[in-house]
Amino acid sequence: MSPVLRPIRRAALALALAVLPFAASAAHAQSGALPITPAFTAPGVTYRADIPTPREVLGFDVGTRHSRPDEIVAYARALAAASDRLTVTEYARTVEGRPLVHIVATSPANHARLGEIEAANRRLSDDPGSVRDADIAAMPVVAFLGYSVHGNEASGADAALLVLYHLAAADGPSVDELLRRSVLIVDPLLNPDGRARFADWANRMRGAVPVADPQDLEHTEPWPGGRTNHYWFDLNRDWLPGVHPESAARIREFQRWRPQILTDHHEMGGESTFFFQPGVPSRTNPNTPALNQALTARIGAFHARALDRIGSLYYSREGFDDFYYGKGSTYPDPQGAVGILFEQGSSRALVVDTRTNGRLTYGATVRNQVAASLSTMEAIVALHDDLLRFQRDAYRTAVQDARRLARADGYVFSDGGDPARAALLVSMLAQHRIRVHRLSRTVEAEGQRFAAGSAYVVPLDQPQARLVRGLFERPTTFTDSLFYDVSAWTLPDAFGLPMADLASAGGAVGEVVAPR
Repeated sequence: MSPVLRPIRRAALALALAVLPFAASAAHAQSGALPITPAFTAPGVTYRADIPTPREVLGFDVGTRHSRPDEIVAYARALAAASDRLTVTEYARTVEGRPLVHIVATSPANHARLGEIEAANRRLSDDPGSVRDADIAAMPVVAFLGYSVHGNEASGADAALLVLYHLAAADGPSVDELLRRSVLIVDPLLNPDGRARFADWANRMRGAVPVADPQDLEHTEPWPGGRTNHYWFDLNRDWLPGVHPESAARIREFQRWRPQILTDHHEMGGESTFFFQPGVPSRTNPNTPALNQALTARIGAFHARALDRIGSLYYSREGFDDFYYGKGSTYPDPQGAVGILFEQGSSRALVVDTRTNGRLTYGATVRNQVAASLSTMEAIVALHDDLLRFQRDAYRTAVQDARRLARADGYVFSDGGDPARAALLVSMLAQHRIRVHRLSRTVEAEGQRFAAGSAYVVPLDQPQARLVRGLFERPTTFTDSLFYDVSAWTLPDAFGLPMADLASAGGAVGEVVAPR
């Protein structure tokens, strides 16, 4: 053998021996360990051998390469075909034609009455006064678990493969209770087009032996990278505008199900560890109920225990905030739900040497995302009644709290001579179940004249009062002037339309124009 080939062969053999202990097998599927590198044990459960592992469908163990969007969808469909706990629904297509799917995971008995569950869940926001505590005890919590809205923040989507496997294959009393008391809507791939760009780059630039040097080509994808969608737009800034097909469809599904909890799995720089909310306490939107942050902190205790069990470093209440409602983890907050951001330090490729935390493997980043997903499920069961009561009570008090914080009874905006632009704003508000009326009579407000026939009223007297305030207020003072990310979210101003607070909306409210 050539002396040049010997080190290459030795390196390949070392890699094979490193991966071999983690290969999935029938025995592995029966144990309480998920098929992941490095190994992750889910306490108190065993796994059914008749449910296919990712390796059996895709040909590789999770954590040893970056899965493509088509592989993620194929595995979800394979699980749904093998399990009566999961159903797959394609809810939209991306610009590039890739399917957007969500997987509903719950007990077979709940699957048989999903329409009834959905209708009962909507009462929490549409008619909260009719929902008694006894009703809540019998209702499942609805949770939305979303992964990798930034396509090159890859560990979330690969973690979703194992989360789905767990939901389909795990057996044990805790799993039975989870599936009985919740409806989990798993969106494993929030940005398929961006993921496709990143996975192609990462898998194509990699050799037989992964390179840990962060300056290596496999760690440095070219611009524009996989973060954004087809149009190079950051979909995690599109929850309010909802102009991209992925976002518009996802908002529609959110408003259809109205979950009590939403998780949003991201990555950050590799020198960091693992973050979970709550964020910096002084950077919370004042329209968010205080109980939202209290519940977020209680849920955080479950994440801390889960990460302690596997020896992973983490932090909370630092760096990130809960202010701008246009991101996935904050959009639920004014709507009686708890949004939770997870940020995992990224390996980008399969392994990287960091200055602060040593060698970081892709498998370890996936494992942390899985741990946070399963700890979320623990919290759902433990805080079942609290989460449902919070949403009901948040909508019971929405109008009262919004009026207490606001100087106005509602908001008025005109088309500013551009009816098409105003119509687009009305359509955008309708996505969020915000009721918009035509202005019934000409009014003067804040030194401006708004004419009937070319202006609209958005009253605070509606269930979405907190979100209305969040979109129409013009705050100029803040408890904390530092923000992780704040965009110009006052929507009429973003559209360049004249707007004013309306001290008394009642006499100027005409016909409803949205939502229809």
